[in-house]
Amino acid sequence: MTEWLVRLLVKDYRNTAEPAVRTRYGQVAGMVGIVCNVALCLAKGAIGLIAGSVSIVADALNNLSDAASNVVSLLGFKLASRPADPEHPYGHGRYEYLAGLVVAALVLAIGINLVLSSAEKIMEPEPVEFSAALVAVLALSILVKLWMAAFNGNLGRRIDSDTLKATAVDSRNDVISTGAVLACSVVSELTGLNLDGWAGLAVGAFIIWSGVDLLGETISPLLGQAPSPELVGHIRERIMSYPGVLGTHDLMVHDYGPGRQFASAHVEMAAEADPMESHDLIDNIEQDFKEKDGLIVTLHYDPIVTDDPEVADMRNWINQAVKVIDGRLSIHDLRCVPGPTHTNVIFDCVRPADLGLSESQLKRRITDVVRSKYPRAVCKITVDNDYVSSAQ
Repeated sequence: MTEWLVRLLVKDYRNTAEPAVRTRYGQVAGMVGIVCNVALCLAKGAIGLIAGSVSIVADALNNLSDAASNVVSLLGFKLASRPADPEHPYGHGRYEYLAGLVVAALVLAIGINLVLSSAEKIMEPEPVEFSAALVAVLALSILVKLWMAAFNGNLGRRIDSDTLKATAVDSRNDVISTGAVLACSVVSELTGLNLDGWAGLAVGAFIIWSGVDLLGETISPLLGQAPSPELVGHIRERIMSYPGVLGTHDLMVHDYGPGRQFASAHVEMAAEADPMESHDLIDNIEQDFKEKDGLIVTLHYDPIVTDDPEVADMRNWINQAVKVIDGRLSIHDLRCVPGPTHTNVIFDCVRPADLGLSESQLKRRITDVVRSKYPRAVCKITVDNDYVSSAQ
């Protein structure tokens, strides 16, 4: 059914890198979610009120909050699709993240309200009327939510949307909470124990836990989280695949919303090569990223002397030697300025953000390592912070 809905409602559905197609996927997911959740809310709400069950009414309100979340997500995808303007030159893609933040806040608020109402029910319990209709509605809800979890998960993977993936997790959580309500209703009927308030309390606590978890997931990209190891590896592998590229470093990735990522990096190439040819290759790499990945990449050309074997040996040795300090350390842009009494060895060192050494401590440690092999060396080190190594 998922494939049928996608083919029917999403034009050019295979071209998921296109912003308009991505937006349509989000709109379809939102509309399907609203219809399903409103229907479940009405059915559960009616049964819960007739039976006098606070846990079933709580579950119905949970579906209502899911419908509200779908509305917010729908609006978020719509706003995120707006083109760039002078005030927002990188587009409006972060609206999708803001929509996820609002969804998480709604889930959290509903959970808190359910915990309070369930606590009152525990203090003043009332009998619950058990019926076949109650069992049928809850069982149907579980089946619908199982399908919605699969549906949103499928669409989320297709367009790589954290919002839809979170919605899929929320649907899966609903299956667990509704299953708990159904189990407590059956146990209460068979044993005579009134577990309704306790079931409502458990559902409310579960919703709060989900809300807090979703809140953390949606805040992270807004704060500027590290790029995924898969994206970092893909960018580096793609750059290194071109003939003439000797190395790459200082990679940075900026996220302005799904499908709106920008990256920059330095590319090492032979200093002896024709600079016009090197510049042309860099232009081609940037263009290939834009056409094949929809990624805007800006590359800086670093010329590397390759016809001096002594400098090459020193560069390779230092690059391996610094890993004794920390395996993630690396150096680049090394050059030498020899003199009668000493040789200035000038290079950059890439420092992981979570390294337990300050910049000055790191420089001293590296200098000691280098001078153990090259006693005449005077190290001139520039420390570069690595903004992606912690994600690897």
